[in-house]
Amino acid sequence: MRVFRFFSVISFVVVLFLAGCATPIRYTYEEIRHYPLDVQERIMKGEVAPGMTPRQVRYAWGSPSSVRMLEPENGKSREEWIYTTAFGILKTRLTFTDGRLTHIISTEPGRFR
Repeated sequence: MRVFRFFSVISFVVVLFLAGCATPIRYTYEEIRHYPLDVQERIMKGEVAPGMTPRQVRYAWGSPSSVRMLEPENGKSREEWIYTTAFGILKTRLTFTDGRLTHIISTEPGRFR
């Protein structure tokens, strides 16, 4: 009986963890319809690409785990968005320069083009 209870608790925790990993839709068509078609497609596929704005990236991937303001470079504002796993392991680091995605460093290929 104890073994059954143990496996029931473990199964419940796993189900809760996986449910937390589900990616809900973070936008409506009305919110993205004015973007170029290639950007709309990237957002719908959950992909990001250089040149996208922070709002477009947020539609595609949701909110980052953390945001850090970087020192300006050549008079241009810069910020870094970091996406991590539930356990805090780095997955992707995005750098925006003057409101456009300029650099992508990732341990998770295939989510950007």
